[in-house]
Amino acid sequence: MDASMFHGSLVTTSRILYTPSTFARTNLIHLQETGSLKATSPHTSQRENLASYLFFLVCSGGGILNYAGELFPLKAGDCVFLDCKKPYSHRTSDDLWQLKWVHFYGPNMSSIYEKYTERGGGPCFHPADKEPYDRLLQKLYETASGEDYVRDMRIFESLASLLTLLMEESWNPQNSRQSFSKKQNLQEVKEYLDRHYMEKITLDALAERFYINKFYLTRIFKEQFGVSIHHCLLQIRITHAKQLLRFTDKTVEAVGCECGIADANYFSRMFRKVEGISPGEFRRMW
Repeated sequence: MDASMFHGSLVTTSRILYTPSTFARTNLIHLQETGSLKATSPHTSQRENLASYLFFLVCSGGGILNYAGELFPLKAGDCVFLDCKKPYSHRTSDDLWQLKWVHFYGPNMSSIYEKYTERGGGPCFHPADKEPYDRLLQKLYETASGEDYVRDMRIFESLASLLTLLMEESWNPQNSRQSFSKKQNLQEVKEYLDRHYMEKITLDALAERFYINKFYLTRIFKEQFGVSIHHCLLQIRITHAKQLLRFTDKTVEAVGCECGIADANYFSRMFRKVEGISPGEFRRMW
C-alpha cells in the first residue's frame, strides 16, 4: 500500500485497517479498510494488483483520477468506484481535497463489478445526492471501530447497501427528449409482458404493436431493464409457474401451458435453466 496517502506531511487521516473473521472473509463481502483524509499538500498516490475494490467520495476540493488509461477530473461531490487489480492513481489538485473511502472484497465481487459496468457504471460519477454515500461511509467507520459481536454482518449489510446504491446509479439513460419518450414507452412493453405472458409473444409482434424498430427495441429494453426481452419474459413465466406448482395440483404440463410454454419438455428445460432443478423437484421441495 502506498504510504504517501496516509502518513507524513502530505495528509492528515483517520483510518481503520480491518481484519474480518475467517467466516466473513470466506462467505461475505467484507471490509479491508475505511477512513477519511485531508490533503495538506499536492501529491499523487498509485496502486495496482490489489485484491480489493475501492469506493471513495470527494467531500471537498478536487483532483484527477487516472484509471484504465483515462483521466477523470474530480470535484466535490464526485464518487469513484474501482477494481484495484487494475493500475490506478489519483492526485489532489491545488484545491486540496478531503476524501472518505472504503476498500472491500468478497465472493462474487468480480461478477458484481462486471454487472455494474454492463449497466453503464463508470469509474466516477456525480450523484444527485451524495448524502446516502456519506452516511454509509460514516456508518462503516463507526461499525468497524465498535465491538458489536455481529460486527461482520453489520459491515456486510452496509457494504450491500452501498453496492445497491451503486447499481441504481449505474443505469445511465440517454438525456434527449426523444430517447426519454421511447424509453418511457418500454415500460409499457414490460407491463404488456407482465399481463400477456401466457400468450405467444414474438419480437416482431412486440415491435409492430408498439411501433418501435425491433433492433432498437431489443437494445434499449436490455439497457433499461438489464435483461433481454426473451429473458424477462422467461423470468415472468417461471415466476408464475412456481406459484402454480406450489399452490395448485395442476400437472407440470398444464402449468407450462398456463405460463405460455406449451411444449412440456421445453418448459422443463427452461425451468431447470432458471431454477437449477426440474418443476417436479421444485414442487416436492416446497
